[in-house]
Amino acid sequence: MSRLGDLIKLERTRRGLEPKAVAKKAGISVGYLLEVEAGTRIIRDDQARRILKTMGMEQPQETDFTLDDIASTVDLQSAMPRAVQGVQKKKAEKAEAGDAKGGEGLAGSIWLDALSGVLQHVPIYNAVMKEVGSRLLPVQDGKVEGAPKDKVYYFKAPDDDLRGFRVHRGDLVLVVPASAPQDGAIMLIETPQGKLLRMVKILPRFQAMLQKYDQAFESEIVNIADLKVVGRCVRLEAELS
Repeated sequence: MSRLGDLIKLERTRRGLEPKAVAKKAGISVGYLLEVEAGTRIIRDDQARRILKTMGMEQPQETDFTLDDIASTVDLQSAMPRAVQGVQKKKAEKAEAGDAKGGEGLAGSIWLDALSGVLQHVPIYNAVMKEVGSRLLPVQDGKVEGAPKDKVYYFKAPDDDLRGFRVHRGDLVLVVPASAPQDGAIMLIETPQGKLLRMVKILPRFQAMLQKYDQAFESEIVNIADLKVVGRCVRLEAELS
């Protein structure tokens, strides 16, 4: 199966185009196009872009997304029936409006639908909250890991304080918003020394134990009311060495 082939087929179906018409515009044979769509012939990203462009889809100029990025995060098979329904509905709407030109243009393409709906560049911040990179993550219902997509970010571990909890210096932890500590979770907290990662254990009498474990286990007990929680860590990305 070729996901780029599925993407081409989905875009062609959305636009109500026949394989023969697309092949002619792209300067390829119908057989080649059908083999690409069926996944029996491998196609490069630049070739897929050229075929998609012949269907009237312009390339966004201000993104770092590739077609492979899009194809890997879109359920193309389940989207196909919806695409057919969408084409039929748009044709009906155009007929009612007296629009005889047809064509969906850039705004209606699967490319931009995918960019705006299923992919998000999530920033990576260091200990002083300076952006040092980003990661591409899938979006579901406008959220990443259950949180608003524009509120999540990666925090780069500045030290080995949580080595015993499998978080090493330079590892990336995905942080989602949180205002209260959660028992048994790694939390990003604000302290006079800056932002720190700590394992949290909730104690009686409205207290919490902040744990770290490098060469030896250490802990600090604080009042929850005095604890300033920035977020909860829900994912770890580590470099293998």
